[in-house]
Amino acid sequence: MSTSSIAVPEYSATADLRAVNPWFVALAVVIPTFMEVLDTTIANVALRHIAGGLSAAVTDGEWVITSYLAANAIILPISGWLSIRLGRRNYFLLSILVFTVASALCGMATSLNMLIFSRVLQGLAGGGLQPSSQAVLLDAFPKEKQGTAQTAFSIAALLAPVVGPTLGGYVTDNYGWRWVFYINVPVGLLALVMCNALVFDPPYLKAQSAEARRQNRAFDTLGLSLLAVTMTSWEVLVSKGQEWDWFGDPFLRVQGLALLFVLGLVGLIIREKRYDNPLINFRTLKDPNFRVCCMIIFCAFATLYANSVSLPALLQSLFGYDATTSGLVLSPAAIFSIIMLVIVGWLLGRGVDARYLMAAGLFVLGIGGYWMSRLNLEISPWQIVWPRVVFIMGLSTIFAPLNVAAFINIPPQLRGAAVGLLALLRNEGGSVGTSLAQTIQQRRDQFHSLRLGENLDPLNPAVNSYVDQTQRVFLQQSGDPVAANQVALQSLANLREQQSSSLAYFDVFFIFAVVAVALLALVFFMKRSVAAKGPHVAAE
Repeated sequence: MSTSSIAVPEYSATADLRAVNPWFVALAVVIPTFMEVLDTTIANVALRHIAGGLSAAVTDGEWVITSYLAANAIILPISGWLSIRLGRRNYFLLSILVFTVASALCGMATSLNMLIFSRVLQGLAGGGLQPSSQAVLLDAFPKEKQGTAQTAFSIAALLAPVVGPTLGGYVTDNYGWRWVFYINVPVGLLALVMCNALVFDPPYLKAQSAEARRQNRAFDTLGLSLLAVTMTSWEVLVSKGQEWDWFGDPFLRVQGLALLFVLGLVGLIIREKRYDNPLINFRTLKDPNFRVCCMIIFCAFATLYANSVSLPALLQSLFGYDATTSGLVLSPAAIFSIIMLVIVGWLLGRGVDARYLMAAGLFVLGIGGYWMSRLNLEISPWQIVWPRVVFIMGLSTIFAPLNVAAFINIPPQLRGAAVGLLALLRNEGGSVGTSLAQTIQQRRDQFHSLRLGENLDPLNPAVNSYVDQTQRVFLQQSGDPVAANQVALQSLANLREQQSSSLAYFDVFFIFAVVAVALLALVFFMKRSVAAKGPHVAAE
């Protein structure tokens, strides 16, 4: 008997004597979600400090990020399967406990290898937090309040990557990189106590778990192996691709990883579609709303992470801001994000179609990205704040409606699989956005440097005027005409590099703004998505 055919009884907040106010449940589950999502970005700003503290090269220190994302990616799609086999409550509590312990081990690491091992453990545990918390919220709130439930989840899942660089920069600059991991320990213990008291499995999930234990089917070892190969090769590929020159890699590392990824993915899809007890249930992709939402969330988070990586890098490299100051410039967006999430949640509760909110959010997201692409190097901090605010408000408008639309037609017994797959694509979108932003920036920097250099010749009167004026200034200071001439030419070269680098960053913002607006076309392929009243959980 397949678990997908299990009859699911109607479930409501009164179906279990231990059930509590859903808002208490929401508060309990968003804490570990925020903690886990935060860890995907908070360590980025501390990489140089981590590498220096452990006597490692900065490029080697990047494995701290890659190892976490790879381990996270392996667990996310199978979190639904694990929730059924172990019980969602048990799996959720175990994930919080292991994540907290692994965070403490990361802070105590005495070598890069120990830190990477601890990050792998942290990623494996963290992979169960996002899907489990979102599934709990879907069950805790009635159907007409799913917009409210997804708003609570959005505050954690969306706000964490927004404030991650700010918090990471402040903690690293003032307390040291180890506290980037240590801060998870008290938060994790608090989350463990709260979730242990407030989170319970609904009847339909208990029935699924009992049926799974009764059938006692063989574990899909081959499926897990294919998944591990696929996701590990993918994460290393997107993380190291630019460093290894992508498909120009003379050592064929990129080519080999790309081949492993394609073969692993094809093998995984074939295996999971034919196996009667699959780790990943691809049936969720039959629903058009869920399919479109997967594509939108992937690209939207690629846009978010590309922006969140490029903007601090721009501020620190060309504007001279330190990590804390650049974080403060980005912070106001978090306040407006919360305001927008609350407004969107209210609109969803009033019966507004999620598609309209998603379309509006994508348009605003594109406007914010385009505004950033029109900046220059003569602006004040507040002229950076407002485009970022518009950008994050657009993303905040998308997130909760997207989650409502994605799960509105998914039957309860497939929710675990659907939540895990959507969370995977959300995280992988972030990885791809980060990698693409770095690649675009570096290659467009080279392009603009060459194009600007085409006009820097002795026949250009503006060039001659700049060199003459600069040379006179340095000559007055040094009294050495030869040195003054060399310094003037170097000053011109530095100015060219500064301008080419800024244009490259602005190109990143523009390209991802175009991606955001292009996603509007996908909304037309979705069905009506209104969180209307109905049974809290209905049978398929």
